[in-house]
Amino acid sequence: MPDKFNTQSPPFDRLTESQQSRLRTALDVAYFRQSERILQAGSESRHLHVVIKGAVEERSSDNQEVYAHYANDDLFDVRSLFEGTTKHHYVALEDTLTYLLPKQVFLELYQQNGEFAAYFDNNLAKRQALLDAAHQQQNLAEFILTEVTEEIYHPPLILSPDEALHSVTEILKDNGRDSALIALAADDPRLTNASHALPYAIVTRTNLLHAVMLENVSRDAPVAQIASFPVFHVERGEFLFNAMITMTRNKMKRLMVCDGKQAIGMLDMTQILSAFSTHSHVLTLSIARATSIEELAIASNRQRQLVEVLLRNGIRTRFIMQLISAVNEQIIEKAFELVVPPALHDHCCLLVLGSEGRGEQILKTDQDNALIIKDGLEWHHCDSIMQNLTHTLQQLGYPLCPGKVMVNNAKWVKNQSDWKATISKWVQDMRPEEMLDLAIMADATAVAGNRDLLTPVSDHLTKLMANRMLILQTFTQPALQFSTPLTLFGNVKDDKQGLDVKSGGIFPIVHGVRALALEYAIANKNTFERIEALRDKKVLEPETADNLSEALKLLFKLRLNQQLNQQHAHSRIDLKQLERSERDLLRHAFHVVKKFKQLLAYHYQIRD
Repeated sequence: MPDKFNTQSPPFDRLTESQQSRLRTALDVAYFRQSERILQAGSESRHLHVVIKGAVEERSSDNQEVYAHYANDDLFDVRSLFEGTTKHHYVALEDTLTYLLPKQVFLELYQQNGEFAAYFDNNLAKRQALLDAAHQQQNLAEFILTEVTEEIYHPPLILSPDEALHSVTEILKDNGRDSALIALAADDPRLTNASHALPYAIVTRTNLLHAVMLENVSRDAPVAQIASFPVFHVERGEFLFNAMITMTRNKMKRLMVCDGKQAIGMLDMTQILSAFSTHSHVLTLSIARATSIEELAIASNRQRQLVEVLLRNGIRTRFIMQLISAVNEQIIEKAFELVVPPALHDHCCLLVLGSEGRGEQILKTDQDNALIIKDGLEWHHCDSIMQNLTHTLQQLGYPLCPGKVMVNNAKWVKNQSDWKATISKWVQDMRPEEMLDLAIMADATAVAGNRDLLTPVSDHLTKLMANRMLILQTFTQPALQFSTPLTLFGNVKDDKQGLDVKSGGIFPIVHGVRALALEYAIANKNTFERIEALRDKKVLEPETADNLSEALKLLFKLRLNQQLNQQHAHSRIDLKQLERSERDLLRHAFHVVKKFKQLLAYHYQIRD
């Protein structure tokens, strides 16, 4: 196997032929089982590892912090070869093969070849700087959990809608502001068409500049003519992380702060950074500023710690989902921007599927993604770029999907027309495996590139499935195939390997609600939002909707708690670790699941 070692990839391409031959001769191969510790903190380092297959996680010595992930062709732990001992733990996340290059041979090549040495010197220095920056992220929870109060936001500058543009410019200058709220007149048509929106628009210095210089709007025109509407806002007293979610999702610099329907302040990034000037990095800002995969990995690997802190401070599981979903979207979008050439960003759209598409992922799970390419584009290097993107996401801690639902699989990369044709075929054939693919695609959310490319594909899927009861009957059947883990007397049925809350409870709710949402052409992807929409359409009784939401939140929370406490990522929980009250709630949740499955069976006429 050492004969297959790729000497054309950096840094080994810098070696001379004789040095490459020396390297191949010295290589050995090692196999590590899933969860096996490859290197232990404080132990002597004897080899440079180069990953052949699998995935490796670098953790702190107390297992509380994750620093990096390594996948195919990645190498570790270089620093220990110079320092003598390993600083961190390295653990196999799955069955893993690595090449072993003896320390003595590595140092010999390092001494002989200046270009080879320079590669490691530069990367080590950069890596240490990144780790130092990560360690400076103290009290991140304090930042996230702070409430939006007068100490953070500043009073709003509110102007009349009839104020002339030149006058608004002078007011902004005199007050040292870069934006102002515009109190809209009661008869403003924008308010008529959006009855639930707050009666404010917003104008910025950029709006004014573009209006006058690029669009030839008169300096005397009323400001209401160019002001943006509606204005994104946050309520006073809400957690700052809610404001960060809104800012992150909508890529904006400022939010209006409201007390009911009254604007009481403006919150912008300047206020946030000044209020927390002791923080060298904020997670979302670190992602936005990342210019390399290494920088992005440091930010990405902070997520688990953030989840633990939020959960420990009593933040509700659904709020954590929203925040982590927004952060995940930013990480994946940044990875896309770093890997895919900028000229192609407007010609393709990266989708996330599964729990990520629904915004229900908390800890990182398998990659589930797809790509839509604009019709007419000839993209000859698409396959190699998508292979690189998959590898990059693996480096960032997103494991490969065992079912190969990833962009490195041509099945999940198509242009718009081919996606529509494929979906039509899935619906027409109604084969079980194609119904599963249809379910995966029904949860698709655009996260990078030209997001508008998803709309016609999603609309096509929705149109094909709405009110198609025969197809929905086949589609819904998987929700009923797993037995609800309840005994004959209605107690929770334990399992020696742990209770599988995903197959027993989460999946039936998620898939059953997905089927109903498709039947009624509901566009929402998140299960909780789908449940609310089904309630609003009177498809679900209010009590049923409430019970389903509460049951699902409980199942997510119990699974998350044990995943964090026991350092695993599967969906089995140990009932012995639950308090009596939690077991009682779990039993009630499974009765809700059982009743919902009966509703589905009756509604779609599905028989055992």
